[in-house]
Amino acid sequence: MIRVATIGTSVITNAFAAAVQRTDGIRIDVVTSRAPDRAAAAAADLGVADSAHDLTELYASDRIDAVYIASPNSAHEQQALEAVRAGKHVIVEKPAVTAAAGWRALVAEAETHGVVVLEAIRNEYDRGMTAVRELLPGLGAIRRVSFRSEQRSSRYDRVLAGEHVNMFDPAMAGGALFDLGIYCVHPLVALFGEPVSLAAAQVPVRSGVDGAGHALLTYEGFVADVSYSKITSSRLPSEIQGEVASLEIDHIASPRRLVVRGHDGAETVRELADPQHVLDDEVARFVELVTSGADASVDHARTEATLRVMEAMRADW
Repeated sequence: MIRVATIGTSVITNAFAAAVQRTDGIRIDVVTSRAPDRAAAAAADLGVADSAHDLTELYASDRIDAVYIASPNSAHEQQALEAVRAGKHVIVEKPAVTAAAGWRALVAEAETHGVVVLEAIRNEYDRGMTAVRELLPGLGAIRRVSFRSEQRSSRYDRVLAGEHVNMFDPAMAGGALFDLGIYCVHPLVALFGEPVSLAAAQVPVRSGVDGAGHALLTYEGFVADVSYSKITSSRLPSEIQGEVASLEIDHIASPRRLVVRGHDGAETVRELADPQHVLDDEVARFVELVTSGADASVDHARTEATLRVMEAMRADW
């Protein structure tokens, strides 16, 4: 049984805890927060008996085997490094770190200490993305890819009112690319590799981060574009266009309805069950890596490649 401590008390932590409850071989034993009272309250909300506020002390104890990190993006790398150096397995919310070099260093430390490190990027492991991979060969030669993730944040009005919001704070490594754009870039890299070239643009907001952005990426034989936003919303689907057929994807972060439209007029719809269980597959992958010693090199390579592409996008702003 993998005993996990959670770091961070956001909505995504609650979703992770629910996925853990549905997964064999793993449980949450400790909930952490910097404030003891908040840690205890968060633990009670999740039905967990133990809480902690001192990570150094927790890492040094035998109360846990692993940590799930869902703190502000800027804290991920240091918290993960401290955990792996203490011999704890780590699953860290996307973006695991903010630069490819930091990810390489983290992976090297994990290998040195014989522990697992995994980025919690849900569409890499989601059963919907598995279905996308299965459908790709039937599309023929790929000529265009368009991935989008655009959802106006419920906290954006607070930014407009001049309030501080972590996810819109550059010091916290906030912004639309790290929060939503990564859901477009990661599957693009996972399915097709890194582009030959790219051009990117962003829409800054008053707090200093990117509120929205777009990139055009050139590959051998096709072009791709990614659009993402935390200040506007869109219901437009993502799409992969081939010479034989096109594949429409309802939500690139967690595909649940896939429509293949042949250029001969034929149409096939594939719908997946359990639309609310979006983190189950990433938790299952983490358990597999920890318990079986499975090879994580592909997982690590895709995270690193995604970070390289996002670095190139940011450099082009």
